[in-house]
Parts: sequence; structure tokens; C-alpha cells
Amino acid sequence: MSQELIRLTDLVMEFDGERILDSINLYINDKEFLTLLGPSGCGKTTTLRVIGGFLTPTSGDVLFDGKRINDVPAYQRRINTVFQRYALFPHLDVYDNIAFGLRIAKHPEQEIDERVTEMLEIVSLKGFENRKVTSLSGGQQQRVAIARALINRPKVLLLDEPLGALDLRLRKDMQNELKRIQQAMGITFIYVTHDQEEALTMSDTIVVMNKGKIQQIGTPEDIYNEPKNAFVADFIGESNILDGIMLEDCLVKFFGRQFKCVDKGFEKNEPVDVVIRPEDIDIVSADEGHLCGTVTSVTFKGVHYDTIVDFKGFKWLIQTTDYCPVGSYIGIRLNPEDIHIMHKSEYSGMFGDYSSYSAEYDEIADAEGGEDEE
Repeated sequence: MSQELIRLTDLVMEFDGERILDSINLYINDKEFLTLLGPSGCGKTTTLRVIGGFLTPTSGDVLFDGKRINDVPAYQRRINTVFQRYALFPHLDVYDNIAFGLRIAKHPEQEIDERVTEMLEIVSLKGFENRKVTSLSGGQQQRVAIARALINRPKVLLLDEPLGALDLRLRKDMQNELKRIQQAMGITFIYVTHDQEEALTMSDTIVVMNKGKIQQIGTPEDIYNEPKNAFVADFIGESNILDGIMLEDCLVKFFGRQFKCVDKGFEKNEPVDVVIRPEDIDIVSADEGHLCGTVTSVTFKGVHYDTIVDFKGFKWLIQTTDYCPVGSYIGIRLNPEDIHIMHKSEYSGMFGDYSSYSAEYDEIADAEGGEDEE
């Protein structure tokens, strides 16, 4: 049974009268890999800094092992942080960078040596002891920073966009590496990112945030397969999000047609948001389709084609291995388990129509986003 380690209760953070965190309630278990995920400015880095002791909340409590730690300074918490800028000492070699914290705490040299050796093993840098950190690659510097943060055996490691500066291939390698390190050390990792793939790959639990509020908490599978609202559905993966009416349990109407689904517990005739993931849609001939439309754009993505189809003026994204040329008239079929129903929210009507689709949008936004100042 998992044991609770950290709890945030009614956490509010205000800067200059602006509310950055709005009543955050969250608990984090011992040995859990938990990711705070959301766009720039959503409050995830602020949440991390409050947990680390770098910021004092305007109101609400931070509990650690059941004790309130709002006023405990950062250096007295059993929590360490790895930032995006690794803050290594350029004049020291790898060994001395990792040993630094223990030397400050005046541990005996023999113990320091044993623990540095152990950390080098864990972060796969054995044999790099005498290298200058300035001669290392980004991924290697990252691992030195992690080893330095872990050597004094904190209960919790906070990681603020730590892979942001690495190229794509290296980031993927480091995602697996971080998960392995977390499991080998058996400590809690709290990770901040705006990268959905990173969150889905590494986390036990994902906390999706926007505008200072938690939108949803769950396992990667829950968040992806059962998003709570249109913001979550749009932020995690691609989604077609349509207006629908829930006629009764397991029966929804959209685009003038009734579809069987697997969701229950909605009011009769309740207006809802309907989510259909692009990879869950089967293309069929027009005469066999539940719905028919015209292909307006096709982008080859290696494994599949991103195919935009116009259904009655609403553009859907379909990810398929079938090539359908622009201008072709096609049908689609939907299985009940591929239709997800969500309550209407403040985000309804904002996402899910691919009229101005460009796969490059996301990458441009990422490049401009840069540092996540919150």
C-alpha cells in the first residue's frame, strides 16, 4: 500500500494581486513518479517551488510526512532540486561536483568516496570521475546534476523541465534513464514539464494544470483515455472534440446521428463534449460510413498519415495507415468504446476543430515558449 509523503491543502499563491495558484489540493505518495503537466504560465513551476521551500504560499498548507512545513527553509527540507540549467561548477571535475554537498556537510572522505562511486554507477557515468564537466555532453551534464542532487539521499527530488535543453533523441534516452534512476533509488520524483509525451512515458501519476488550477489527476492511461474536460483532451494528444447531447446512458447524439458509447451517469439530454481520438477512427467506403466527408489535407508522418476530413464544415483529424488523396469522399465508422463523453466546461467549444491544422504549430509554440517563468 502506497504511503502518503506530501500533501498540499487549499494552496493559494498570489503575486501582485494576481492569483497564480488557485486552491491546489494534491497528495504525493512515497516512491512515486509524479508529473505536473501544463502549458507555460499554468502554475506548475510555482507549485514545485512551494514544495521545495523557495516560495511561501499566500495561504494553505504544505505537509511533509504529516507535519506542516510552510515555514521550514529549503535547505532544511529533505528535498533537492534539479533545474533546467544544471548549475554545475565548471572549475571542478565530475567527481568533485558530485561530492560537493557531502564535503560541505563535512562527511568523512571514505564515505564520500563510497557514495560518489555508488552515484556514478546509478547515473551510468562510471569512468568519468576525472573529466571536466565542461567537456561533457548535455545528457552527461544532466546526469552529473542528478547525481549531485541525489547523493545526500533526499526523500524527494524535484525536477524542473530538466530535459528542456537536450535534443530530441537524447531526451528520449534520458526519459528512460530518469525512470530507471527513480526506481533504483526508490525515492519520490516530482517532475515539471509541458511535454505530454515525457509525462506519459515516465509518470506513475500525472497532474494536468491550467490557469493555476488542477484540471485532472490520474495515471497516464486514465488521462489519455478518459480526459475530464476539453482542455485535458486537447493538451494530451490530438482530439476531435464535438458538441453532443447525451440522450440516455450509453447513447449520444452528434452530427444529427445517434451513436452507442460506453459512458453513463449523465443527465438525460445533457449537452456534452464528445472526444474521438484521431487514431481510433476507421476509414471505410462512403456507403458504409456512419459519417461521410471530404479529405482536405494529407500529411505523411512516417508511421501514419495525418488526414484532415471535412464533415459538414467541421474538420476532423484522422491518423491512419490508409492513404486517401485530397478530394476523396470517404466514410468513417466509430466503435462505442472509442467515443468518450465529457461534461461541458469553461473550455467547451475552444478545441478540437482542425480547420487551421498545422503539425508545425506545436513545435513553433515550444520554441517560442522557452523558459517557463511563472
